[in-house]
Amino acid sequence: MPATTSRLVYRQPLPGDVQRLFAIFGDSQTNLFNPAGPMPSLSAAQHLLDHWIAQWATHGYGWWAIAHRQAPEHIIGFGGIAPLNYLTQPRINLGFRFAVEAWGQGYATELARDALALAFDTLGLPEVFGLVRPDHAASIRVLEKVGMQPFGVLDDVPGKAPSRVMRVCCPTT
Repeated sequence: MPATTSRLVYRQPLPGDVQRLFAIFGDSQTNLFNPAGPMPSLSAAQHLLDHWIAQWATHGYGWWAIAHRQAPEHIIGFGGIAPLNYLTQPRINLGFRFAVEAWGQGYATELARDALALAFDTLGLPEVFGLVRPDHAASIRVLEKVGMQPFGVLDDVPGKAPSRVMRVCCPTT
């Protein structure tokens, strides 16, 4: 069942989302800070989508397909929390990628807050991490807005500056 906020709809990715996933992840503008560049093919998009669907089946959560509440059939991005291995162990990682038409409207921050609410309030997770390229100022700002602090670095791109690892812990009440 999709989750709905005042502006957005979040739902599990579906097999039919592959074209929209490829449109967003294959766009050079949405990959300006991705050293690997745009997603190269529809088959690569299918592989990623299959991975996300499997994560949902295994863990009961993962990246969402995200749409405007007024147009729930049109995906504007993908994001959420999902397991990811780095810094020598599995971590719950917050990530997102939005279509260019959705930039500058606060959707990434809204998604990040909602994903952290799921992580802490529903799943009872102790912490969530974010992995971001050091020159991606907009994404760094989003992670900082939701309370993430520097945790470390990850030398994940040979010949480039290491990625920043950010973390937020479950707030105690």
